[in-house]
Amino acid sequence: MRIALAQIVSSADPAANLLGVEQVARDAAADGAELVVFPEAAMCAFGTDLGAVAEPLDGPWAGRVRELAAELDVTIVAGMFTPGDGGRVRNTLLVATPTGDGDHYDKIHLFDAFGYAESDSVQGGERAVTVDVGDHRVGVATCYDIRFPGLFLANAASGAKVSVVCASWGAGPGKVEQWQLLARARAVDTTTFVVAVGQGDPATQGVEATSSAPTGVGHSMVVSPFGAVLTELGAEPGLVVVDLDLADVDAARGTLPVLANQRFAVATAPGA
Repeated sequence: MRIALAQIVSSADPAANLLGVEQVARDAAADGAELVVFPEAAMCAFGTDLGAVAEPLDGPWAGRVRELAAELDVTIVAGMFTPGDGGRVRNTLLVATPTGDGDHYDKIHLFDAFGYAESDSVQGGERAVTVDVGDHRVGVATCYDIRFPGLFLANAASGAKVSVVCASWGAGPGKVEQWQLLARARAVDTTTFVVAVGQGDPATQGVEATSSAPTGVGHSMVVSPFGAVLTELGAEPGLVVVDLDLADVDAARGTLPVLANQRFAVATAPGA
């Protein structure tokens, strides 16, 4: 599977961000990517009025991403915000496929940590999601989810060989190191490839933080089923395309059968 990691820096303007998504997706498709992964909040950066920009999954922002997926014959994963209940929004990953049979994932674990309360404005999701890209199953997760192994184990139990994590990781002392550690841990927990794609650091583009909102630190990476970092970007925006041999997952599970050896029940992702 050829996967593109699209590390961008979103602004407060969904229309401008959509144009950026389109250009990067075209570049990735031209390089042969089958799956193009954008960060959480690709639609609009945190620290803005999310309720004012949230659109339904059949709205124009998601609709254009679906058109791109069909036109370019790729699967695109991109973070957006959809309407929730009680004036809140949902932190949604749109999964747009070439055939139009994609899905979406609403972030389950909300980032009420490090002085930020995502639950003030965001309604949590309730179901794990896996999707098929070609002949292979991919599990999806969002940012803070990476601290919760159960979601990744559920996706692996549903057949996922690749775990995609889209993030807008909060900055702070030791946070980059935690991101790196957690991505490697989830790979080893599940013997999957972890494809972790975050927002780039806005400071690399001359944008200063004006709130405690998590706006990204970069360091998107691909981790092998044994926890080795295969590629990693820096803090600035970038695009990297990586070939994954998913036979390596079967080999890893034959050598280190942690999924088969575990003695606690793991739920299967609904609908998988």
